[in-house]
Amino acid sequence: MQQLFNELVKCDVKPFLSKHGYAKKGLNFYKTTESLIYMIHFQKSSGNSSDNVMFYVNCGIYAAELAQIQSREILTTPKEVDCHFRARIGEITESAPDRYSITPDTNMDDLRKTLLSELEVVNHFYVKMNSARDIVHYYTSGPFLHLGEESFHLLLQSNDVAAARQYLKALQEKYGTENRWTIFEKKFQAIFHKYGVEFHTG
Repeated sequence: MQQLFNELVKCDVKPFLSKHGYAKKGLNFYKTTESLIYMIHFQKSSGNSSDNVMFYVNCGIYAAELAQIQSREILTTPKEVDCHFRARIGEITESAPDRYSITPDTNMDDLRKTLLSELEVVNHFYVKMNSARDIVHYYTSGPFLHLGEESFHLLLQSNDVAAARQYLKALQEKYGTENRWTIFEKKFQAIFHKYGVEFHTG
């Protein structure tokens, strides 16, 4: 089963992603543009056996601009955990399973077709993500707390106060009743203060 997995990555996934501009490094595939690094990571499950190989497909986008806001070193080959946008493939294409499995009963032709079709959806999704601002927009439109501080920095740096206030209001409505909200609120207030913008919720 391990051999089938290796062949799937080498003979099917690699040529497909190479066509879209990705380079392979281990089980990571990278595509670098001027402002972003896109990655697709194949993660083997820890519970694999000789007759069952399970794997996940993780998607990530790394933005040097957001790394600078975080005061972190700029990376050229980030790991999935370093990426600013992070998602399992199933969060991008609903047809994808939580994880893939290769067993003696697996129809490899079907698996190939399914996997490549879902990677095509990821590629289309990545095409729309062209900048750090696009990543921020993804999380602010959720609204999600992930990248909250970085998002406020980016919005207020570019003087988009209206978008920052809208994001703050949406977060407050979604998370305001949770105990942890006061911690986030203090952090966000400090960021607003840094840029000389009045902070208020509600």
